[in-house]
Amino acid sequence: MDFTNKTVLITGGSRGIGKATAIAFAERGAQVAINFKQNSRAARKTINLLEGDGHFAAKADIANPAAVLDLVDTVVSEFGKIDIVVNNAGIYHQHPVLKTSFEKWQESWQETLDVNLMGPANVCFCAAKHMVKAGGGRIINISSRGAFRGEPECTAYGASKAGLNSLSQSLAKELGRHNICVGVVAPGFVETDMARQFLDSTEGEAIRNQSPLGRVATPEEVAQAVLYFAAEGAAFLTGGIIDVNGASYLRS
Repeated sequence: MDFTNKTVLITGGSRGIGKATAIAFAERGAQVAINFKQNSRAARKTINLLEGDGHFAAKADIANPAAVLDLVDTVVSEFGKIDIVVNNAGIYHQHPVLKTSFEKWQESWQETLDVNLMGPANVCFCAAKHMVKAGGGRIINISSRGAFRGEPECTAYGASKAGLNSLSQSLAKELGRHNICVGVVAPGFVETDMARQFLDSTEGEAIRNQSPLGRVATPEEVAQAVLYFAAEGAAFLTGGIIDVNGASYLRS
């Protein structure tokens, strides 16, 4: 897993899985661009943790197509190329069917799909154009266990991640002839800010006990799966989905 002379864009890269992934790539020689939406302080802290030089943070709302176009162009302008993309940015809203107004239901679905599905789709589109010209690349999309087991009270999240799986596999088939490999990492619960409200609640113990390991994943464990997909020699994993859920949900 030597990523010397490789360039990486990570959306949602200032915290959690994105932060751990950025640190791991930088430790192995890559130049890293992290995208963030609002928290510039967290983004600066993450950049300061990265080994090596030339890393930078770029503010952009990936739900905005024009912002995605500018983001990818900025990365290519700064680095001269884009070798690896990690679509990590995502949101998780509760909207139980029987307790949510129709207006709120529409709002939750639209926002979730814009960030979790259309955002990554647009990043993939823009990055693939540059990767084709450069002779190839890697795209790794962060999905979820919820794409397979369902997400009660968060149906838009589960649907968006299932859509992201399908998007990834369709792109793997379409872009493979251009030496662009596309894969998915699908975690269960991870110790991140997004999961904190659940892990610190009365449900926390039950959530951790969903895995026979008695805990949830660390961001670093998810990052390892991302790097595995991105590494040289892993091209034939294209179209695959790696589960990182500690056997809390099994499928075959």
